[in-house]
Amino acid sequence: MQHSAHLLDIQHLKTHFATFEGVARAVDDVSFHLDRGEVLGVVGESGCGKSVTAQSIMRLIPEPPGKIVGGHIWFDGMDLTTLDPAAMRRIRGDRIAMIFQEPMTSLNPVYTIGDQIAEMFELHRGMKRREAWQQAVAMLEKVQIPAPHKRAGEYPHQLSGGMRQRAMIAMALACDPEILIADEPTTALDVTVQAQILDLMLQLKEDFQTAVMMITHDLGVIAEVAQRVVVMYAGKVVEQAPTLALFEDPKHPYTRGLLRSIPKLGERSRQGRRHLEEIPGMVPGLLELPPGCRFEPRCSHATAVCREREPELLDLGSNRLVRCHLYGS
Repeated sequence: MQHSAHLLDIQHLKTHFATFEGVARAVDDVSFHLDRGEVLGVVGESGCGKSVTAQSIMRLIPEPPGKIVGGHIWFDGMDLTTLDPAAMRRIRGDRIAMIFQEPMTSLNPVYTIGDQIAEMFELHRGMKRREAWQQAVAMLEKVQIPAPHKRAGEYPHQLSGGMRQRAMIAMALACDPEILIADEPTTALDVTVQAQILDLMLQLKEDFQTAVMMITHDLGVIAEVAQRVVVMYAGKVVEQAPTLALFEDPKHPYTRGLLRSIPKLGERSRQGRRHLEEIPGMVPGLLELPPGCRFEPRCSHATAVCREREPELLDLGSNRLVRCHLYGS
């Protein structure tokens, strides 16, 4: 047992997947923490390891082909990587809950919304059927679904995308979890509904005093909701910083590239059109990682040492970490 000052403390986590071509190191020596009542943003392009990190915390990695091969996930003095399946089931959905990117793949199509939320109360709180159903309806009301009694009796396909996502939030928060992991919770929604869902999540966070780990590729969302940011690239953490500091003075070339690619109101090129910069190239495949810095093939600041040696995660002070040879000795 380890006593940590943090609610969740991930130390040197490694999650690998065995393939016919070799081992894919989807999460490779990742460390960060989450404090009580905090909103932590985890950002990066598709394939950077964000979702696999979340699935590792929830112990939802399919084995085989995946496996947590190293590191620790400390929560309330317990290392979640060592718990047996039954012990993890008692935590999952109760003390640590997750909202997935696409509700239609997470909600069971043959059960009503009310049944699926009520099951959380029956499983984790030992409630009888009638009381669990009443609590399910109350949760739908809390997430601002109109006519909650009627909606509780409907199936997922009968609800709009925004309502389905609200139902997922209701299910995730049903047992008042200490940690809520939100994996791209607004990606499939239009902009207006996105804003409503984010406002709802922040309000419920205050009501329930829940710590939130917000996984997204959208830095605009992070700027709005997070206190701290973890930037991931090709299975590694490349930068950590308080949100304001990261946006005002990004340290890693990859973070700078992400920020430059965000459209800004009123910004025009010489030809009068909006000009967006892009990061050249693609995220490397996990089976063909470069030998040195993983961002080196796409980096305009790369030198010989970047091609030869992988940089360490350096502590710059003021709660700032960066993995880049530009800041080494």
